Formats: sequence, C-alpha cells, structure tokens
Amino acid sequence: MVTSIENPTYDFPPYKSLDNGVLTERIQAVRAQLGPELMILGHHYQQDEVIALSDLRGDSYQLSQMAASSTDCRQIVFCGVHFMAETADILANRPEKLAERGGERIPVVLPDLAAGCSMADMAGIEQVEAAWDDLGDVIDTDDITPVTYINSAASLKAFCGRHGGIVCTSSNAAAVLEWAFARTKRVLFFPDQHLGRNTSLKMGMTNEQMPVWDPHDEDLGGNTEQALTDSKVILWKGHCSVHQMFRPEHVDQFRSKFPGIKVLVHPECPQEVNDLADLSGSTGYIIKEVQAAEPGTKWAIGTELHLVNRLKAEHPEQEIHFLSPVVCMCATMYRINLAHLCWSLENLAAGTPVNVIEVDPETAEWSLVALERMLQVK
Repeated sequence: MVTSIENPTYDFPPYKSLDNGVLTERIQAVRAQLGPELMILGHHYQQDEVIALSDLRGDSYQLSQMAASSTDCRQIVFCGVHFMAETADILANRPEKLAERGGERIPVVLPDLAAGCSMADMAGIEQVEAAWDDLGDVIDTDDITPVTYINSAASLKAFCGRHGGIVCTSSNAAAVLEWAFARTKRVLFFPDQHLGRNTSLKMGMTNEQMPVWDPHDEDLGGNTEQALTDSKVILWKGHCSVHQMFRPEHVDQFRSKFPGIKVLVHPECPQEVNDLADLSGSTGYIIKEVQAAEPGTKWAIGTELHLVNRLKAEHPEQEIHFLSPVVCMCATMYRINLAHLCWSLENLAAGTPVNVIEVDPETAEWSLVALERMLQVK
C-alpha cells in the first residue's frame, strides 16, 4: 500500500527550476533541523550528488537493516526504488521495533514514486500465484521452495513466507539454495533468471535442470511436463535491464584491447558473460575487490554505470573501464534527483510527508517471515 498527501505544503514543480547549489543548501538545512532523527539512505546506483547527501550508502537490504537498527532514526528517506522502500518499512516497523517505540511508526519516504524496478515488475503476484497453481497440476508444490530475490515486491516476499520459502540477495544466493534443497527437491526462483542460473551452475546443476517459466505463456510457462518433472530449479523469465545489456563480445573486446585486464561482473549478467568473467559477485563484492586491488590493476566492470564511474573516481590508482560501449544506467534510480529529494525532505520537515511507503500488515508479516529465514542461513 502506498500513501501520499493530496495537497502537500510544498508542491513539486517549482523545485525543478532550482539549481543544484540551492537545492543542496536547502537539503542541508533540513538535515540540520531534523538531526539524527532523519536518515537519508542512498543506494550505490544513485547519482553522485544524491550519494553526497546520504547518511548511509549501500545495497538495498544492507541500508534497510542499518536504518532499522538505529535507535535515533524516526524518519527515513530512501533514495532507491520502490521495493527497497518497502523492505525498509517492513524492517523498521516490525512488531518488536514498534513496541520499543511505544507504537510510533517510522515513515519511509520514496522521493519519486515513479522510481520502480523493471525486473521486480516482471514477476507480479498474480502471475506467480497462477504459476504455482499450474505447477501443482504437474508436480507436488509441497516439494518446491519458492525463492525470491530481494529485488522484488513485498507481495512476492510474502508469497514466499506463506509457502515455506525464503528471500535471497546476490551475495547469499548459493547458501539460500542449499537451505532450500535441504528441504525440498526443487526451487522456483524469481524474478531474475540470470542470478538463479549463474548461482545454480556454480553449484553443479545443468541448464537442462533449469527450465525457464515464461509467465506470458499459458501452456506451463512454455515448458513440457517432462521438463518440469526433471527440473531442479525453475527459473522465472525476468532480468535486470541494466545487466542484460552486457554481452560476450564486450568481454572479448576489452581483453583484446587491454591485455591483462580483469573482467568483474554482477551475477545478474547473462550466463555467457558471467562464464567469461574473471570474477563475479554482488555489488558489495565488486566494491571490495576494487578496494583491495593493487595499484595499476586494470578492470572492466559489468554493473550499473554510476557505480562504475564512482569507483573510477575513488580509485585513480587503478584503471577502471565500464564493460559495455552502450550507456547502461538504472533509469528508475536516476529519477531520484536533488529536486525530488529536497521536495520530499521539506514536506517531511513541515509535517506534510509525501510518497510514504507503507506495506499492509499481513503482507509485512509474511514478508518478514521470509526475510528472517534468510537471516538464519549461514
């Protein structure tokens, strides 16, 4: 559920005409006014000017955890996308946290409600529920563990919670799959097929054991009954529009042009790219590898453009290239700019919060079940 104020004290259009210097000053004024009660979260893929004004920088789940664990925080502004704000609301306002604050809710604000995620949108709750029913006509769903990537709507996390399933991140996907296979024969993995496939291949599974379920194909997701019966991991036909852009020929081109270069990619990249890379891992993994590398190391990095450019600026002692010749930035992350941030902060300070993301109690309850299962995985 998303709530917002119909007539905010500060309407948005005038903010678009302000330059970044003025917006920065006004944002800093609100930060000074609200003090430690305000926490601005900036995902790694945000624009540099937004990151510069963030209290915390990280990936989506890490940011939500850190904000929820703060004893001072009473207001969260999440510079990210919709599903991230949902997770922050679920964690910051879970029952024990509400009890600690005497029932006081922490509002979670998304500066621009249009900041969604195309990958998350590729798996709607109605589609997943329909697929689950269809799978039940062929195989026993009691022997399937649903696994949703953290990059998904709260409704999908809740689906996993209800059906004995779990959430994963790009850094713990293998451990989560091991947890699932200790309980059932099969996994339904959504919404990103590439993370599921690349992780499963490293665990010894084959592509033949991983049929892809197309939610737009009404005939068993485009699969035969035999393929589903023989499956180990049923992959949802979804992908990240940014990481899908990286191609094997990009890897070949960089290796040809820069002998000795290391190719470092995110596991949301297609298998053909992941297989050619020297290293593959989560956003946090990519950052740590660059930070630990020797001066003079050459990198071609396959992940979101803003992060790659930031690493390049922060590590001039290394030679860092963006893996694709095509601009690959997260367009929905890019929607969060200083104008939206300033608008949402000044409304928050005025007591007229806009774009408050609030997950309904039942969805939050079951989402939390799936998230807590993930936290128990070692």
